[in-house]
Amino acid sequence: MSKGFLLVISGPSGAGKGTVCRRILERNKKLVFSVSATTRLPRRGEKEGVNYFFVDEEKFNKMIEDGDFLEYANVHGNLYGTPKKFVLDQIEKGNIVILEIDVQGALQVKQSYPEAVFVFLLPPSMSELKNRIRKRRTESEDDIDLRFKNAFEELKFVDEYDYIVINDEVIEAVQKIEIIIEAEKLKVKRLRNIIDSIMK
Repeated sequence: MSKGFLLVISGPSGAGKGTVCRRILERNKKLVFSVSATTRLPRRGEKEGVNYFFVDEEKFNKMIEDGDFLEYANVHGNLYGTPKKFVLDQIEKGNIVILEIDVQGALQVKQSYPEAVFVFLLPPSMSELKNRIRKRRTESEDDIDLRFKNAFEELKFVDEYDYIVINDEVIEAVQKIEIIIEAEKLKVKRLRNIIDSIMK
């Protein structure tokens, strides 16, 4: 069995991270989505350990102290983090874990777990990025401008990633990431146990 790994998919707001990750998981049932911990209350229909690990602030802060997160952040007054144990347990089982996250979070993950595979998702153009954010109709014009400005800043960190995928057509972006996954599965470091068994 080849060793599993963590696949980090990130990029600027409006690049289509959520859509692409959903399609990948729909098409590849053996992939595992990274479940985050949060201090916010569960919404209707959300399940513990499926959507999130729901914890109180005291426990979350203890997890920070104990180094239990690959990354964490305060978002709109609630704490969110990626539990290290969940990810590493899945990898140990030979699973590929997908983590969809913003650029700042991805850079934190790279510091705490550089063995991960990092994919930077980009729109076909910056004007298309702005159009996509506007089409969501969830942000004010000022918020759109801020996200657009932040996107240019985030592009400066592209060299920290292993791969770039342009998300022009969702299905094409998904297929490219599937190719990355297949190539990563064949890395010598992930097949060392198979090589050792052949050499016996």
